Amino acid sequence: MTTPQEELLPTTSRALLHRIAVAQAEGRAPSLVAAVVRDGRAVWHGARTSVDGEEPDENVQYRIGSVTKTFTAVLVMRLRDEGLLGLGDPLKKYVPGTGAGEATIAELLAHTGGLAAESPGPWWERTSGSLRPELSDVLGEQPLLHPVGRRHHYSNPGYTLLGALVEELRGTSWEEALRREVLEPLGLDRTGVRPQAPHAGGWAVHPWADVLLPEPAEDLGRMAPAGQLWSTTADLARFAAFLVKGDERVLSAESLREMRTPAAPAEAADVMSGDAYGLGMQIQRRHGRLLVGHSGSLPGFLASVSISVEDGVAAVVLANCTSGPLVSGVSADLVRIVAEAEPRIPAPWRPLRDVDPSMLELTGQWYWGTYAFALRLTADGLASLEPLSGNGRRSRFRPNGDGTWTGLEGYYAGELLKAVRRPDGSVSHLDLGSFVFTRQPYDEAAPVPGGVDPEGWRGIG
Repeated sequence: MTTPQEELLPTTSRALLHRIAVAQAEGRAPSLVAAVVRDGRAVWHGARTSVDGEEPDENVQYRIGSVTKTFTAVLVMRLRDEGLLGLGDPLKKYVPGTGAGEATIAELLAHTGGLAAESPGPWWERTSGSLRPELSDVLGEQPLLHPVGRRHHYSNPGYTLLGALVEELRGTSWEEALRREVLEPLGLDRTGVRPQAPHAGGWAVHPWADVLLPEPAEDLGRMAPAGQLWSTTADLARFAAFLVKGDERVLSAESLREMRTPAAPAEAADVMSGDAYGLGMQIQRRHGRLLVGHSGSLPGFLASVSISVEDGVAAVVLANCTSGPLVSGVSADLVRIVAEAEPRIPAPWRPLRDVDPSMLELTGQWYWGTYAFALRLTADGLASLEPLSGNGRRSRFRPNGDGTWTGLEGYYAGELLKAVRRPDGSVSHLDLGSFVFTRQPYDEAAPVPGGVDPEGWRGIG
């Protein structure tokens, strides 16, 4: 039950319903269901179906395809956070003998391990996993198509390897690890590797006639970590909220932020379209906003989860057809509709509870050469350094507790910011990764690299 403040306006709800109705009708989907999350809570569910009186609700299962990969990535990040592996470790350290062991864990998560997109042999999505009982059956004789780490090439077998990694380090099946470590803590009771009633049937729609063909629902076996799961809009709404805020029982907000950070070199076409990939999460620029999440498809089903962290809005779209509605576009549109119709109301401004006088002394205007910057303290306990012109390098910095600060993003990510003081304790300049920031442009009283011309500033005579 939502409070009036949490509910969407009737006009917003109608716009959402109109969008999915158009998608279901024009995409010729037997059914299409959707949900919207705002500030961590589901605030809208909608459905359209071709069967009168049989409209599916938020608890009907659909197959979610590659959205499964984000669940697998969460399991791997848990192993990292527990110190059981490093993202820079090669796979062969834990799972030897695959022929793809030079790829690191991070490269497999980001699809830069050089692996083929698909498994050799019969179309794995429409055939039983019993045809591929071993990793060698999934990878084939030549698993690598590209140099390791050089190119983003989406790979389903890569996530099979990550599932095997989870099994090796947990000593249990991928399915059991997922249930125990992710599904149960988050209360995703309607998410699992096999369908449980009520669930939708998967259909193929003829491209030139309005007729249907049932699709097989195969158990993918070894390929399960790449695309096996069934879920509902209600469960995926909760999962989307988790992917933003985190849950210390499963994965921290900081580790999820890492997953949402681009980790793969983009193809030229991806740069132009605004697409990137993190650690098990797709990153897209749509309608002028940054969306993270994942899409998925298996014969008979389409799925998409899109999240705008900045707007606090997420959308889930599921359909039971092999092709038709562009569900990633629909979920992006649902986010846009809510974000534009009901923009996020910012929290009230409040002053800091306390402030370190030595840091307050550093605020204000600084110059890197002739570039003007402003250093500010922010309410979240961080410092921000921004160019006054609006263009140029900027970053937030977190305090290290010893008078130094570490950059969190952009050019200065990981770089150390510190105040350099004179013998009398006054501030001479700021040192940021060897760059000297002074109170005046090329301040002659500061140790500017290369020195400052003793005749100072001048006009043209």
